Amino acid sequence: MATLTLEQLVQHVQELPALPDTAVKVLKMTDDPSTSARDISSAISADIAITSRVLKIANSAYYGMPRSVATVNEAVLILGMQALRNLALAAAAYDMLKKEMPGYCLAEGELWHHSLACAVSAQVIAKQTRAVKGDEAFVAGLLHDIGKVILTVHVAPQFQTIIALAELDSLPFHEAEKSVLGFDHAEVGGKVGEKWNLPQTLCTAIAAHHDLERAQESLKLAAIVHVANIMNLKVKANTKPSVTKTMNPVALEILGINEADLGDLQIEIEAQIEKSRFTFE
Repeated sequence: MATLTLEQLVQHVQELPALPDTAVKVLKMTDDPSTSARDISSAISADIAITSRVLKIANSAYYGMPRSVATVNEAVLILGMQALRNLALAAAAYDMLKKEMPGYCLAEGELWHHSLACAVSAQVIAKQTRAVKGDEAFVAGLLHDIGKVILTVHVAPQFQTIIALAELDSLPFHEAEKSVLGFDHAEVGGKVGEKWNLPQTLCTAIAAHHDLERAQESLKLAAIVHVANIMNLKVKANTKPSVTKTMNPVALEILGINEADLGDLQIEIEAQIEKSRFTFE
């Protein structure tokens, strides 16, 4: 496996996680200005599992509905299409992100919690900076580490080498991945997004959230995900591979954020994460 290129890895891995067709369809529909609320509700309602989760979330304290929401159509009308897009995506991604990630020393549910925290954080940053749409940032934050789902299984023999390199040389984990494998989990995530036929701007932002030079036309979105990721990165001593939690100053410059802004953002982010924590379980 170590001799495979990034393209060969994605091509040969038959067990790529599948984002439900409903989620992919809803993502595309919300980018189409001709899509109506009825179109969105019909697409979501066709998937019983996602519908159940969406309605549960819509009726949670997070949204504070004045009355119970009984149908997806009601939820779309009250919350809006973009909010429903995020709910459908979160409901669809939960199963694959909640799994244990042995290579990354992540227990069951840890990657999900981090991904959700990044999604909420990215949305807050986007709204504060007005760099991109908040809902677009939410999706990018939620899926930014999807490449780990692939690597934790299919390059398992190399993880001890990656961990040792990260610890001995004090390298960020993604740089150790790159050194050993020739690519990192972010690049794999971008390829997975392409397999799912997600918008190219989203795939590029996922692939570039550690290395903004890869971002091209998705520079602002990648910068938001980078900042959100670093702000939420928690490393427990002796339980996870060491990482360097240094914020790329270029990302802050792109977004027009200074050190003082980070403190204010952190307060708002923590409040929003706390509100969302039980909602999306």
